[in-house]
Amino acid sequence: MTPKTLMFAAAAALLLAACGGEDGVAQTQAAKTSAGAAGGAPVQTGPANAPNQKPAFAGQTRAPEAKANVAYEVSDYVTGLAKPWGLAFVPNGALLISEKAGRLRLFEGGKLSDPIAGVPAVDTNGQGGLLGLAVDPNYARNGFVYMAFSEKQADGKNNTAVARGRLVSSTGQPPRLEDVRVIWRQVPSIASRGHFGSRLVFARDGTLYVTTGDRMINESRPNAQRLDTAIGKIVRINADGSPPKDNPFVGQANARPDVYALGIRNSQAAALHPRTGELWEIEHGTKGGDELNIIRKGKNYGWPDVAYGVEYSGATITGGLTQKAGTEQPIYYWDPVIAPSGMAFYTHDAAPAWKGSLFVGGLADKGLTRLTLDGDKVVGEERLLAEVNERIRDVVVGPDGALYVATDADNGRVLKVTPKR
Repeated sequence: MTPKTLMFAAAAALLLAACGGEDGVAQTQAAKTSAGAAGGAPVQTGPANAPNQKPAFAGQTRAPEAKANVAYEVSDYVTGLAKPWGLAFVPNGALLISEKAGRLRLFEGGKLSDPIAGVPAVDTNGQGGLLGLAVDPNYARNGFVYMAFSEKQADGKNNTAVARGRLVSSTGQPPRLEDVRVIWRQVPSIASRGHFGSRLVFARDGTLYVTTGDRMINESRPNAQRLDTAIGKIVRINADGSPPKDNPFVGQANARPDVYALGIRNSQAAALHPRTGELWEIEHGTKGGDELNIIRKGKNYGWPDVAYGVEYSGATITGGLTQKAGTEQPIYYWDPVIAPSGMAFYTHDAAPAWKGSLFVGGLADKGLTRLTLDGDKVVGEERLLAEVNERIRDVVVGPDGALYVATDADNGRVLKVTPKR
């Protein structure tokens, strides 16, 4: 399939030079240059859903607009997809793509495979389906790929699950999965159509983070604060599904050993910080309250006891608290929301002015958000792909330094966003 150029956007003709330093701090000077010493206007200028809520610290929301001035070209990379959800490159440069309806595809050598055999049965009701993907760090040796999906039980309830299988792809033969088995299941199952979470991220030590959600229905929200459930949690497991012995609640009565952090509403974006190795995640809020968190061992991120924004009805969430002892503050939040799905740190040399940035897909604002970081702080925000105007479900950085972006549509596609030198 030959990429067809759609359009390109050039914020300015000059490409800003990289500022140097470690990943995650390289964008600081670019932000100051663009926003001005006194601080510029934020990207979001409309009214907040919760105008009386105050951020816990300066810069926690509505950071100044900071343009990196990177010109780029947007082209079709893969077309003919139905609601692509997850993207993952394998070491040979082929791209794995999950489709919500339960299909796993491989794009290799310019060709999109037929659905790969061996994928577990998925529950596609509501927000469910075949969701996040990850490739084993030892893929060259074992060929394992991992799939998060919504799984229906015999009693009609459902849950998030993770399966592992060996991807076999050889010349002249359609790719297939072998030795497939479910290695982890969320407990308990709930009768619900949503909030499955389902991003998968390998840590540097080879353990696997699984993001989950509170399962959407109000009755299940308190589960996010209960350690005897895997609902509303960040889970950490070994590659075979067993809980690591150094997880924070191992051996604690009435606590699940796979729980790593709690108080999560619905996390559909997660990535490992390239310098610190910590897991960063972004979760959906209600009306307002999308939040970016640094996930740390045993910490409580507040939901539903603490939250920014308001209920969809406009009512306050729980007691209307935005701060509470024993809970962590997000390092950044959005009100109104962008509806975040998919995120990636940019570390490639192809676009020096992007280096150290965090890219986030947006379902509600139909674009790609680029965050400028200074250590653990967000100091600038930029919106890209407004010219595409499609819901963004996932974003990854390819081996060539381009951004690969999945659009959430029945006639979905993977876009290639190539920075222009």
